[in-house]
Amino acid sequence: MYDQYEGLIFDMDGTLLDTEPTHHQAWHQVLKKYGMRYDAQAMTPLNGSPTWRIAKMIIDNHHLILDPYALAREKTAAVEAMLLDNVQPLPLVAVVKAYYGKKPMAVGTGSEHRLAVALLQHLGLLHYFDAIVGADDVPHHKPRPDTFLRCAELMGVAPEKCVVFEDADFGIQAAQLAEMAYVDVRIVRHYSQ
Repeated sequence: MYDQYEGLIFDMDGTLLDTEPTHHQAWHQVLKKYGMRYDAQAMTPLNGSPTWRIAKMIIDNHHLILDPYALAREKTAAVEAMLLDNVQPLPLVAVVKAYYGKKPMAVGTGSEHRLAVALLQHLGLLHYFDAIVGADDVPHHKPRPDTFLRCAELMGVAPEKCVVFEDADFGIQAAQLAEMAYVDVRIVRHYSQ
């Protein structure tokens, strides 16, 4: 189905791995200590963003003065403690397995590089990918194209010959700015149910 592309790039959270519920749980746990609450629906437009950007939005919404980077580190530590026990692969992993050894593949995620590697390794999926690009690997994050352009560079594939699999508006905007084809997995999931 994707034979016309030379490189495949996958977002991780909500695309390859069902990590969303655990991320929400970690936010609730961390924010409770500061008397803040996590509104998942309000944060949906920020899906694909680095954790510090989401932390900044939460802090701003609560009119508090906290370091968003420190809050993001707390949330990442909480999610790491929970994820390895709770994370499950999503059906799109079948595409990864089908193209393994046939096309170069990469993960371009808004999660930190170290967390992405740990999760993929834990699930036995890391070896399928030629490159992992996390939020801490690029100067500008989704919706800017840096993440996906870096994936293409590491795979040795021209951007216009790549397809991106995404579940977030920011990621789709990033794919468009990188001049890459994209698959909105939210629509694919909807039609396949």
